[in-house]
Amino acid sequence: MLTATSSFETDKASGYLQQMCKHFGHKVEVSFDETKGQVTFSIGVAEFTAQQGRLVFEVRAETAEMLEQAKGTIESHIVRFAFREKLLGLDWSK
Repeated sequence: MLTATSSFETDKASGYLQQMCKHFGHKVEVSFDETKGQVTFSIGVAEFTAQQGRLVFEVRAETAEMLEQAKGTIESHIVRFAFREKLLGLDWSK
């Protein structure tokens, strides 16, 4: 299983976590509370953790291609939802 992580600084980490999970919950399996969320896509699993001043993402997938797709899905959605933060993208580490 391949893993990638990223995060960004925000005072609204819990709000974005819940917004992302509610959004994805219309299409895929999701579980979440105010500080942790998990989204299970067909291409992999994304976990979100709201920390003080930071939202952390961890994405896991079976192949490099699936990992890139999952990262792209998470990144495009958080950039859209956090537009007031002027977030242009996420820096991912493996």
